[in-house]
Order: sequence, then structure tokens, then C-alpha cells
Amino acid sequence: MLATLTAHAQTTPAETIRYTGTTLSNVDYHHGQLRPAIGTHARQVLRANREHPDAANGEGWTYNHAPMLAFWQGQFYYQYLSNPVGEHVPPGRTLLLTSKDGYTWTNPTVIFPPYQVPDGFIKPDQPGKVAKNLVAVMHQRIGFYTSKKNRLLTLGYYGVALDAKDDPNDGQGIGRVVREVLPGGKFGPIYFLRNNKTWDKSKSTYPFYTTSKDKGFVAACEEILANPLMMQQMVEEQDKDDPLIPIKKDYKAFSYYHLPDGQRVVGLWKHALTTISPDGGKTWPNPVIRAPHFVNSNAKIWGQRTSDGRYATVYNPSEFRWPLAISTSENGLDYTDLWLVHGEITPMRYGGNYKSYGPQYVRGIQEGDGVPPDKKLWVSYSVNKEDLWVASVPVPVRATASSHANEVFAQLPAGQELDQWNTYSLVQAPVEIGKLPGGSKALVLKDSDKFDYAKAERIIPESKQLVAELSVVPGQNDHGLLQIEFQDAKGQPAVQLSFDSTGTLSYKAGARFKGVTKYQAGQPLDLRVTLDAPNRTCTITANGKTSTFIFFAPVASFERVMFRTGPARHFPTPDTPADQAYDLKDAGASEPLAVFYLKSLKTSAGDVKTP
Repeated sequence: MLATLTAHAQTTPAETIRYTGTTLSNVDYHHGQLRPAIGTHARQVLRANREHPDAANGEGWTYNHAPMLAFWQGQFYYQYLSNPVGEHVPPGRTLLLTSKDGYTWTNPTVIFPPYQVPDGFIKPDQPGKVAKNLVAVMHQRIGFYTSKKNRLLTLGYYGVALDAKDDPNDGQGIGRVVREVLPGGKFGPIYFLRNNKTWDKSKSTYPFYTTSKDKGFVAACEEILANPLMMQQMVEEQDKDDPLIPIKKDYKAFSYYHLPDGQRVVGLWKHALTTISPDGGKTWPNPVIRAPHFVNSNAKIWGQRTSDGRYATVYNPSEFRWPLAISTSENGLDYTDLWLVHGEITPMRYGGNYKSYGPQYVRGIQEGDGVPPDKKLWVSYSVNKEDLWVASVPVPVRATASSHANEVFAQLPAGQELDQWNTYSLVQAPVEIGKLPGGSKALVLKDSDKFDYAKAERIIPESKQLVAELSVVPGQNDHGLLQIEFQDAKGQPAVQLSFDSTGTLSYKAGARFKGVTKYQAGQPLDLRVTLDAPNRTCTITANGKTSTFIFFAPVASFERVMFRTGPARHFPTPDTPADQAYDLKDAGASEPLAVFYLKSLKTSAGDVKTP
């Protein structure tokens, strides 16, 4: 009897995934007070701009959401859906971008254009509403499929929203479309893969996939229909009794990964709902439950096996859609940590129907859809359902630095300069390795974004006493801002230095600022900053002049050095209303370009003499 109970105790934990760590996110902070996953590079792929529409921003449509990733034949493919203003407000369409390296992206191409709903269309459960001059909206939980013969297909779904509050994912839409992605930026014809049973196929704009003369394409489509893990991702939009979908309940945003035995599959849905299939997704005999101790609300959770054989889940660990965090596991069941991927919220420049604040709706590269050569974990997501982002997280994932900064950028190997840096890089405020006017290599922060900033951060070993030596070349001294902060593990700054628009390097002394020295455009300013956390003192040597100050906020130790081209922001808060119906003033405007070059950063820990 004892042996039986012992065996049961040993096997019971394998029945579900769980979070066994102790770190929790603090929603009062956009970064949740989480330690960053070291080396994470977050990059804005598309910046919405209604006032200055062009190909680069999807012709000015400002609802951009639900991005998905694939890596095929040496490049990234990034799919997203878009509406002019708000969610479920037509017209809707789906677009695609590509990139060789994940940093430089093409302009988006429309792959599924707006679809005209026939006049007179009605939903069986809403007979009083009749479509007239109506265009469909798009919604899909699966964007790519790579076939056994290595053909890449992209998928979308045309749903119908009869008004702004109608649900286009009610099984009463038009149907799922598919087309092949071809090399060289070309695409095959659009076909319907599966229609809703309430749809009159005689009114379809596109033919059914079985009419294609390309047998390989037809076979690839039928692979999708025969794969329960692909079909499970379609449950929200398809007929609720579709026989090809294993779990027909309205669980949302399914993602999955295989456990080490290759047969058991972990399924994940919104609200951190989870269960395990014993047979590759064909059946799901265990109940769907909320994963124990995972914190996640009505936003996607992404799970995958990483290139080092471990596992990761990426999600918003709160009842809000911030921050975006990563948790890792040795076995795919027990998740032990919680670290930061994206802890910034760009101001929502354009209001709209069902737009939500924060980095959200994360998806990585689905099993079978490619592995980038850098072996990093790559995820796509939107911010505010407005701007589109991608982030790469080095594998193995870690959040504790093993050595201090010793970066003289001109001396570092090409392509490796930012391996230890976390970056937050925007279309109008990029963070990149570039060259000073004299030709030497540096970390460059540029900023012409009226509403956001560029940011670079170096994680260092925990230090109660710290010496930092850095060389900064400001590109101008009459506009722009560069703030340098020394922070603890939770992102709390104790010391802030600012290159301000008056040509002054200033120190934040409580609510006021004290001048340290003047600086000149194009001239290096070499700084030595000595920090003593127990005594709350900071000594700065600049231009041969030494000044000592008191911290503006106490910290026990330091773990981060942060460079940011704008002031810290705190909006939205947990008390901010969920919906924003207004646009910001001059939402499409930009500011004069400001550029700052960081030539070097060296840090060290040691005894610091108290003044």
C-alpha cells in the first residue's frame, strides 16, 4: 500500500504544468520590478502613423495586432492583422513582413485583402441585423504552417462583425483562407481552406483549395486539416461542432509544445489554462485547469521548447497586459523563475475599439516553423494593439550577470557588441552599433520619437559599492535628452544623470537638479561615477571636477546601468480606465533628431571611501 501511494505521489506532479518560483510581478510598475532576461533585444517592427501614412506603416492603419512568426529559407516571416482604427471595426486585412536578421524589416505586404460581405448576409442568431455595404474583419490564432515537403503556407480567417460589439469569432463568419508563401517575396493564389457551415459557398470570392491544380499545395492543406494541433488553434472561429477539432470548448489562443517523450503535448490557453495530451494532441483526457501559481489573465500565453532543450513560457504575469515576462523550466512542467522581456508601455497615440495598453498577444515560432541560426527564442507581440514588436532572448535564458561591464565598443568583435546588453529600440528611436563622426565604433542611441525613447541597459553583478567609467559623445547640446541611471535589481534608480537640452550634465537631487558640468556637441565627456549604497553617496568626476551628492532614492545594491533618451513614464497605471477613445495631440508628429554615442562602459566593485 505504501509503495502504491509513493508511486502515485511521484507521478501526480506530471499531470500539469505549474509555477514553483517565488518571484511575482508588481503591476504598479510597467516592468513589474522583474529582473531582465540578459541580452534581450526588443525592437519595434512597425510604428502606426495615421497622419503620415506610407508603405512602412501599413498605409496609416492604426489597429495592428495579433502578430505571428515563422523562420523559413533563411529569413523571418511576420504576419499581423490590421484595421483602420479599432478592433472588430471593418475593413480588416492581414499583412506580412520579412527580415533576414530580425532587426531590419521590409515594408508590409497585404496578403489577405479586405473581403466584401454580400449584402443581405445575416447571422442565424441575429436575424434582425442585415449586412449592407459591409466588409469582413480578420481574426486568426494560427498564421503559418510549414509542410512536410517544406512548403510554407500562411493562413487567415474572415469573420463578420455586424457592429463594433459583435463577435466575429462566433462560428458564423465566412471561413479560413490559405495561400502559399513563395521565395522572392511572391505568393500563391488565395483559397478557402475551410468555410463556416452557415456560409453560402456559391458567394465565395476565392475558390476552395481542392480546386488547385498544384497537388503539392493541396497535400499541404490536407496536412493542416489532419493535424489536431493545427485544428485546435482554429476552434474560436470554426463551427463549434467541427469534427476535426479535438476540444470544442471556447478556450482561447491555444499554443502547445511537446514534452521530452515526443508524445505528450502541453496545451496552453488564455488565463493560463492548461492540460496535457498523451497522444500528440489527438485526445485530451485530462481536465483543463488553470496552471497552478501561474498569474495570467485574458491575454495569450506562449510556450515552447528552447534550443538548449529546456522550456519557456512567455506571457503577461498579471491581470493587465504588462509586463511581458518569461519563465523557464528544465522539464516543461515545473517553471521556476520569472524574468522581464518587455517592460515599457509606449503611449497609445490613437484610441480605438477594444485597444488595450501594454505589450501583449505574444507568439513565438511554432514547432516545425523553423529555428533561427542564432538559436535565440524569438517572439512577436503588439504594444497597445497599435505598434508591432519582436524580441529575441538569448538561450540559455539567464538574469544574473557573471561579470562586470568592460565594453570599449571600438574594440569588440563585430556582431557581438550588444550580447550582454538589453535594448529597447524603435523605428524613430533606434538603438544600434554605429560609428562616431570620426569613424570609430560606438553604441548609438537616436531619438526623433515625440512620444517614446530609445533605451539600452547593462546588467552587472550585484554591487553595494560600484565604480563606473564611461565616455559619452553627445551629438548636440541644444535639444534632446540622455538620462543615465544606476538601478537595483528591481529597476529602482538611486542616481540619475541627465544630458539636458541646455548643454548641462545635471544630477537629480531629489525633486530638483544640480549642475555637474557643461558639455559640448561632438566632444567626448568622460565620467567616473563612484557609488556607495550603504552610505547613499555618489561621487562624480567630469572634466577634472569632482562633486559628491546624496542618492535621490535609497537602494541596497546596484545591478543595472541604464541609458534612456527620455524621462521615465508611469502612465498607464492599474487605475487607468481600460479603454482610450481619444487620440493624442499631434499623434503623427516627430521631433528633431537627437543622437548620443556611448564609446565605452566599464564597471567594477570594491571598497569605496566615504567622503
